[in-house]
Amino acid sequence: MRYRKLRRKPRLRLGAALFAFLGALVLIAAACGPGGPDGAVHVLTAKGDVNPVMARYIDRGIDQAEDANAVAVVIRLDTPGGLMSSMEDIVQRLEEDRIPVIVYVSPSGAKAASAGTFITMAANVAAMAPGTNIGAAHPVGAQGEDIEGTLGDKVTNNAVAYIQGIANLRGRNAEWAEKAVRESASVYQDDALALDVIDLVAPDLPSLLQAVDGREVKLVQGPAILNVKDAPIVHNDMNLAERFLDIISDPNITFLLLSLGSIALFYEIVAPGHIFPGVFGVIALIMAFFSLSVLPFNWAGLALIFVAFALFGAEIFVTSGGILGIGGVVALILGGLLFTSGNPPEFQVSKWLIYGLGAGIGAFFLFVVTSIIRIRRQPAVVGIHTLVGRRAVARSPLDPSGMVFVNGEHWTAIVEDGRVEEGEAVVVTGVEGLKLRVKKEEGASDD
Repeated sequence: MRYRKLRRKPRLRLGAALFAFLGALVLIAAACGPGGPDGAVHVLTAKGDVNPVMARYIDRGIDQAEDANAVAVVIRLDTPGGLMSSMEDIVQRLEEDRIPVIVYVSPSGAKAASAGTFITMAANVAAMAPGTNIGAAHPVGAQGEDIEGTLGDKVTNNAVAYIQGIANLRGRNAEWAEKAVRESASVYQDDALALDVIDLVAPDLPSLLQAVDGREVKLVQGPAILNVKDAPIVHNDMNLAERFLDIISDPNITFLLLSLGSIALFYEIVAPGHIFPGVFGVIALIMAFFSLSVLPFNWAGLALIFVAFALFGAEIFVTSGGILGIGGVVALILGGLLFTSGNPPEFQVSKWLIYGLGAGIGAFFLFVVTSIIRIRRQPAVVGIHTLVGRRAVARSPLDPSGMVFVNGEHWTAIVEDGRVEEGEAVVVTGVEGLKLRVKKEEGASDD
């Protein structure tokens, strides 16, 4: 007992220290601000899918710019689109304009597609770099398909009304905005400028600030003049916690973390005493739930994933002939399919990953279960039960009990039927405490 305590304490300290380190790292990263002097232009970089992480990042960046008395915020945008809910959060934040916000689609080759179109048009100043495009904002279904019927009309009409409201608020081309939604219209920067979709084209950030200097914009509290030409520039990129969250908020990574974390914890329960599986399992599940705080998901799918591993675990301890294991594979696949159902295609778990992981984990547990069944059916290889089936010689009459000699030892034995004379051969058929059950049988093994 003392030896076990000495081994467990370092493990507990290791896990506690690891969790404390990760927690402190996240808190420090989240608390760090961009710094910089008053009257600066704060530059945010929003690249990738429009998701809750991007929405939180933009909200934080604008808040910190306001707290630092910045003269303006520039959001460098490059996105193929994303979640409608996250786009609406960003648009609402831009329309709460207590500080001028410039959305700049850059660098060359970037795009403001789909949800990015709404965000660009919602800015106080909308600008694009050469070689960029904007548009293609037609809403699509969960698999990237057109939404048919009445539901499709409702979704499309709602999106049209929303983008027209944004365009009218900012004095931009509401007619083209409608085409971007209904017809997936898309234009490059010069046409966007000619159509009054954006305000200007600028090759780089200094040129952009030079061009908008002195421009009047309308804020919530009234009109304001942009004085940004000579303002210092402060880059406020995603902090460590946001970048980490952006990486693990990928639905495929989240699904893997949930699955591998559950397997690791299951292994720790079945074979306790190992450090790595338990620590890895807990960390993986914590990271998975961390990503679920920003990733839209279906609770039924999440429940099915955990039910799957509960069934896998039950298969180890309950002899079901594989029924529980098969049920676990079915639950895992259904859970993976439902987990992100209803999200846009880029925010869904890959079906190849679901089927592959389901098959792999199913095969693993099948191997484990068959191995356990085979071990259970094997005869004992150590202890008194190894005497069952061996040949013994009576050293005294058995009527019904007496002494027998087997495996180099004398044992008290009880004959099952009849009487055995001294010197006759018997076979051990069972064990009762420290007594053997024997019976007469010719050809018995003396292995």
